[in-house]
Amino acid sequence: MTKHSCIPVIDLFAGPGGLGEGFSRSVGPDGSPAFKIRLSIEKDEHAHRTLQLRSFFRQFPHGKAPDDYYECLQGELTVNELFAKHPQAASAAQKEAWLAELGSEHTPASEVKARITTALDGKKEWVLIGGPPCQAYSLAGRSRNRGIKNYTLEGDPKHNLYTEYLRIIADHWPTVFVMENVPGLLSARVSNQGMFERILGDLEAPRSALQFGAGERSHRYSLYSLVRGRTTVQLRPSDFVVKAELYGVPQARRRVIIVGVRDDVGDMAPPLLQPHGKLVTVAQVLDGLPRVRAGLSREPDGDDLWRDALKTRTGVRWLDSSARAGGIAVQALIASTLDGLAVPKCGRGTEFLNHEAAAAHAPDWFLDNRLGGVCNHVTRVHIIKDLYRYLYAACFAKVNKRSPKLCDFPRDLLPAHANVEKAMGHGYFAERFRVQLCGEPATTITSHLSRDGHHFIHPDPTQCRSLTVREAARLQTFPDNYFFVGTRTQQYIQVGNAVPPFLARQIAEAVLDVLVRTGMVG
Repeated sequence: MTKHSCIPVIDLFAGPGGLGEGFSRSVGPDGSPAFKIRLSIEKDEHAHRTLQLRSFFRQFPHGKAPDDYYECLQGELTVNELFAKHPQAASAAQKEAWLAELGSEHTPASEVKARITTALDGKKEWVLIGGPPCQAYSLAGRSRNRGIKNYTLEGDPKHNLYTEYLRIIADHWPTVFVMENVPGLLSARVSNQGMFERILGDLEAPRSALQFGAGERSHRYSLYSLVRGRTTVQLRPSDFVVKAELYGVPQARRRVIIVGVRDDVGDMAPPLLQPHGKLVTVAQVLDGLPRVRAGLSREPDGDDLWRDALKTRTGVRWLDSSARAGGIAVQALIASTLDGLAVPKCGRGTEFLNHEAAAAHAPDWFLDNRLGGVCNHVTRVHIIKDLYRYLYAACFAKVNKRSPKLCDFPRDLLPAHANVEKAMGHGYFAERFRVQLCGEPATTITSHLSRDGHHFIHPDPTQCRSLTVREAARLQTFPDNYFFVGTRTQQYIQVGNAVPPFLARQIAEAVLDVLVRTGMVG
């Protein structure tokens, strides 16, 4: 492979670009980039802006991005000012990141086909990646939908978006495709038929599935699992589930990954993903970020006010009853934490925090010494009672090596919900407040983090808060120089919906192995 033979990649339903970032970070045998994103399609305007800024960064060789890019991340330049200073790179980024909704009447199939044809520029060997929106298939989404009057999966337009992915395969015949989705897809049923089995059958023969008429040659695809390796004839649906925590991601995340290889390539199974051995923990990726405090909601906020609100014992009965609820060791840790509580030097943080960062895991992946600080590291506000809950929960977790359930809380800290008594012993609500444990991978980072953060409590009792966007991004393995555009809520949604780039790079390396062995790349 020469340094100019990057394999074109088209990224559908791209989100903020986690899957594409992994492919972009993959290198060929000579150390040069193996893949080049030619087109990323995303309907959300905020994720699209994030994609566009990252595309700008990738227009330059590794390590050669202009200083202006870092000034933009530091808040010294706007994105518009950055693009004006580098019009050629900006133009390329704007062509690469397309704001469009596949399957919408506003984005006709003919325009999608033309855009992809232009992006491929005559290349016959290329890779299609992407994950059709999964809300209709996810277990949480299906639970929500059951509460909607007259809802049916058949009538939900989101459930059929995979056919847009299928249509692009049938129109352009990628050499390899990678399709990502949620494990809930495995049990979803439409018209009494397993949705996953239907998708597998359609992906094997795209033109037949779409009932295209006779014409140009129709290809078929062999489908592979990256954890079992053999084609669908020998595989169960569960064999397509990849457990991200086994592959260096500090998060227990399950995703369905299907790799399709075009029939003229031959029976060329991609190599299996190789587990990394010891699991990467929350502490290994979060401890290197600066300590920050939560903001106070519904009352005046300030560093000293935050400290005083936590340290005061006036009328706080929960502290006296914490020994009965969590044990003497938990009460003692709460007391010592409050006695020594100091205001973080960085306060609540900012969108760019001029502070040194470190990473115990994969520092070459996360860190960029040109960045000069930490992006997207600003806390949300919480009511004072939630600060007490977070303090108690973090101390409980530190002592007991598990996150407390509602039944472990002092009664004065229980939420004022009608069903709290019913939820005390079991069910999803029993884990209303969940601490991310230092010595384990995090639980799955989801877009729900944008709502309240109760399931994503920081393990350090002295911070009494939920995770920042940057901390969530680290658990998702986004590099520190990957900036998320939009409001904090929009940033959380982008991070929660993404594919971990560190896992995506390993998927890319498996795909590259196929292309190299076939001689199509060399």
